[in-house]
Amino acid sequence: MTEVDARPIEVLLVEDDPGDVLLTTEAFEHNKVKNSLHVVNDGEQAMAFLRREDPYPDAPRPDLILLDLNLPRKDGREVLEEIKDDADLRRIPVVVLTTSEADEDILRSYHLHANAYVTKPVDFDQFIKVVRQIDDFFVTVVKLPRVL
Repeated sequence: MTEVDARPIEVLLVEDDPGDVLLTTEAFEHNKVKNSLHVVNDGEQAMAFLRREDPYPDAPRPDLILLDLNLPRKDGREVLEEIKDDADLRRIPVVVLTTSEADEDILRSYHLHANAYVTKPVDFDQFIKVVRQIDDFFVTVVKLPRVL
């Protein structure tokens, strides 16, 4: 394994619900693969983080983004569209992780080039399991592009 392969996966969680942030953080902490989870609470913060704008000038480039759709200040759909329209950001896989089961949201997310759409389970244990599965898939199964 090279030094580049050994570094943790950088994950950006874009989530405004403190409970879901806590659950996601716990799921990542208890998973066997170490990674680095960064959290922002709205769409404007997400874009500032991704573009390394104030207050995130030293933010790492995420290898994976977990994106809620229903966010304050800038909706998750707008964030997804901006990411996929930006030549520097579009290669980052985006998993929409949301409570919405609406066909319109699913279709629009894929139309905007989401890499996956996952509905958050309401059950605590199932939520933890889903987040771990996302982490396992993107860390152990999928080969992510790395910026050197």
